[in-house]
Amino acid sequence: MSSAELQKAVEPKKKSNFKYTFTCAILASTTFIIIGYDIGVLSGASFYIKEDLKLTDVQLEILMGLSNPCSLVGSFAAARTSDWIGRRNTIVLTAAIFFVAAFVMGFAANYAMLMAGQFAAGVGGAYAMTIVPVYAAEISPASLRGFMTSFPELTINLGILLGYVSNYAFARLPLRLGWRVMLGVSAPPSVLLAFMVLGMPESPRWLVMKGRLADARAVLEKTSDTAEDVAERLADIKVAAGIPKDVDGDVVAVPVNMIKGGEGSQIWKELILSPSPAMRRILLSALGIMFLQQATGIDALVLYTPRVFQRAGMTDANRLLGVTCAVGVAKMLFTLVATLLMDRVGRRPLLLSSIGGMMLSLVGLGVGLTVVDRHPGAKITWALALCIASNVALVSFFSVGLGPISFVYATEILPLRVRALGSALGVASNRVAAGVVTMSFLSLSRAITIGGTFFLYAGITALTWVFVFAYLPETRGRTLEEMGKLFGMTTGAGMDENDDGKQKAVEMPAN
Repeated sequence: MSSAELQKAVEPKKKSNFKYTFTCAILASTTFIIIGYDIGVLSGASFYIKEDLKLTDVQLEILMGLSNPCSLVGSFAAARTSDWIGRRNTIVLTAAIFFVAAFVMGFAANYAMLMAGQFAAGVGGAYAMTIVPVYAAEISPASLRGFMTSFPELTINLGILLGYVSNYAFARLPLRLGWRVMLGVSAPPSVLLAFMVLGMPESPRWLVMKGRLADARAVLEKTSDTAEDVAERLADIKVAAGIPKDVDGDVVAVPVNMIKGGEGSQIWKELILSPSPAMRRILLSALGIMFLQQATGIDALVLYTPRVFQRAGMTDANRLLGVTCAVGVAKMLFTLVATLLMDRVGRRPLLLSSIGGMMLSLVGLGVGLTVVDRHPGAKITWALALCIASNVALVSFFSVGLGPISFVYATEILPLRVRALGSALGVASNRVAAGVVTMSFLSLSRAITIGGTFFLYAGITALTWVFVFAYLPETRGRTLEEMGKLFGMTTGAGMDENDDGKQKAVEMPAN
């Protein structure tokens, strides 16, 4: 190789590669706009759905929370699908599921059709929550992973804001038409998203797991800064996948447990059935942060924001929807702040500050609502102002830390071979918590008052702060392949060893 060619090979390509990686992460994260839109639009549409279909509070509560338990189906299906057909094609499938959900709800003639649409929305949401953070983490370099992997939280908040705006825009349509337009308008963007995603590359780590080293190298060349970075990242990924570093030709040594038929059971064994102490801690960390993110009650606030303001003393419908939109703007802006700070400040400082602020905000919301409840019919301006300020502060603190970082953290600490299944378990625990919160909020508010409900969430948030402080190490700046060392792991996950302690492998041709 001539000196000119050598110089070209090692010359940094940071700007162009950053743009390429940025575009891929943004496109993948666009699916979260649809998730956010469904959440935001349902919060306002629920008023009109209840009036038009004559639903009871219990029926409405079930409808609002149905997508969460249905997510259990989607999360585990997504883990299997993403390991089978790849991360990119799974995102395309996710967009198709969202189209079906929006179409069914937009043309819903009765409560049963709405429930069917919510079921599809729950499955699609779980698919997106499982696969998009995995794809973004696997395609991003370590220096930008927090930035790239936090895009889903930014786009979900944009979607929530668009849902609130849709409520406001279509509220003046006839009752039978308005809420159907609100719910069905997200169908066309789902089709557009599917076609756009087809232009993205596959995850290099998935390609390595399938023995496609040449294809993986081609993707890494587009997403790495220099030729040295490509070689280093590829070598690390091969070790994590159980492929020796020195294998880089037309024949790839693929571990026996990767061969079709044994892969699924082996992954379950490594992660669930007989995990090592380090793997057990990784799993508990991922499941814990994902569960507690929703156990703090944030989904109840997002879904029932208009109702909370109504209970606080704001009765004008236009003002309700207007203030709700302001909450959506605050949520999105502070998620952007988290996106910019995550790789500079670190995960732990943002998490601890975020959770502490949420706890104080929940106490303020509980105080304001309790005062209003104890003086029915009276307009207590300071209590209403406290409720509005606490509401905005709560979503802002959530969005600057616990919201985006939970998905980033749970995805990045999982070893390569178990990442899809581990992410699915994390999403499942997240959606179970969200389902319990959203489907019990109205009943809980009647049982212990709405102020008491937010005091309860404040207590759970305090426990979340203790969990993060005592259990979660800092991960900023580490590659995905280095994460295991933080938790005491000494070998790459997924290696099948024989009696001599050496890896068993078979030879497969590389693509």
